[in-house]
Amino acid sequence: MAVKSKTRTVDSNFPDENPNPVMRISRQGQLLYANRASAPLLNDWQQQAGGNIQGESLVTLTEAAHSGSLRQADFSCADRVFTVVFAPVAGSDYLNVYALDTTEMKKTEFALQAALDEIGQLKNRLQRENRYLQDEIKQVHGAADAIIGESDAQKKLLRSVKQVTKTDATVLITGETGTGKELIARAIHAGSERKDRPLVKVNCAALPVGLIESELFGHEKGAFTGASSRKIGRFELADGGTIFLDEIGDLPLELQSKLLRVLQEGELERIGGNGTIQVDVRVIAATNRILTQSIANGEFREDLYYRLNVFPIQGPPLRERKKDIAVLANHFLQKYGAKIGKRFNPVEPLLLARLQAYDWPGNVRELENIIERAIILSDGTTLQLDEAFDLNISIDDSQTGSKTIKEVELEMMRSALESCEWVIEGQSGAAKVLGIPPSTLRERIKKNGLRRTATNTAA
Repeated sequence: MAVKSKTRTVDSNFPDENPNPVMRISRQGQLLYANRASAPLLNDWQQQAGGNIQGESLVTLTEAAHSGSLRQADFSCADRVFTVVFAPVAGSDYLNVYALDTTEMKKTEFALQAALDEIGQLKNRLQRENRYLQDEIKQVHGAADAIIGESDAQKKLLRSVKQVTKTDATVLITGETGTGKELIARAIHAGSERKDRPLVKVNCAALPVGLIESELFGHEKGAFTGASSRKIGRFELADGGTIFLDEIGDLPLELQSKLLRVLQEGELERIGGNGTIQVDVRVIAATNRILTQSIANGEFREDLYYRLNVFPIQGPPLRERKKDIAVLANHFLQKYGAKIGKRFNPVEPLLLARLQAYDWPGNVRELENIIERAIILSDGTTLQLDEAFDLNISIDDSQTGSKTIKEVELEMMRSALESCEWVIEGQSGAAKVLGIPPSTLRERIKKNGLRRTATNTAA
């Protein structure tokens, strides 16, 4: 049988019935013999006149000839893939070349590798999700202890938390920014029967509108551009546990009906999915918006509001729980002091008076930030507020009327000095009463021009 090359017809001594390409090629790359099945490879290899093979095939052949050992390589011809073996023949100036059409095998390998890559991605994501869930469970334990305070408003809050923890009721937490709504959610979950399952957090205001649905409900592979693999949504991730939907008032209107379905039916559909998925999830939502006003403005579904508002809890602002400022300030003092290896004395009364006189529009979060900054700036063991903190906030005293922090501070120092007969140091000294070092008190006496009205001088 003959194979027609670009330059001549070569008679083949190889069995032409062989369905696989078989050739004999000289060490210089000239085709000597070939069977019919070799035609696709030859058409690709003989790129120029002269009948010699060219390109990568010649490179591989030369390597085999010089080394005297087998060389193997893959070659693509049209839409086919061939695995080719170049076999030097001892004592001769030619090589036998054997090829096998491995197109389907390569497709299978590619598909298998793609599947393995996807499995690897899923494994990595599951490991990340597992670490996330483990961290959440660790944070939940002891969460109830993180709600600090002794005021009537805080005691009322704790009673509400205790009442609802043992139920599966949906909770809607409202309150200004910084009032600790997430802490309340953690405390509810920590006291519930679901405490050993995850508490999954979602900030509805922080997620891009185009991603919220995928984050909440998940998607199937190929559901949209960029969906290269299946994604488990937050509701599925929270199955058996609790999901905390923060800033629920910012949830887009078109997704509110899907959330309502989960609340009513306990089921959802992934984006691009064909079936429903059952989930057992407790929902705790939070917002700093007035949702009834959002309903009136057509921004929030009324039926969803009633499904969420089964057990409402109001987080009190810090200005309504001034009694808690001392315990909160000292808590943050110890917390952040320990982080940077500093030990501090309890917050002194003069500084506490300044803190209690402020209205705290940022609530507990603002107080926490103020204390953390003061810790960094303070030298020694006495906390000093940043100079940027407003010292001239007006406060109301039912007996003395409106006063500034400066005036209150001076009155406290004068009262302490007079009650201690201007003794500054020692167990019965004014510095001990005020909770500040004697040197600090002397500095403030001098700075404010305080003088004893009696004839004695300060100790």
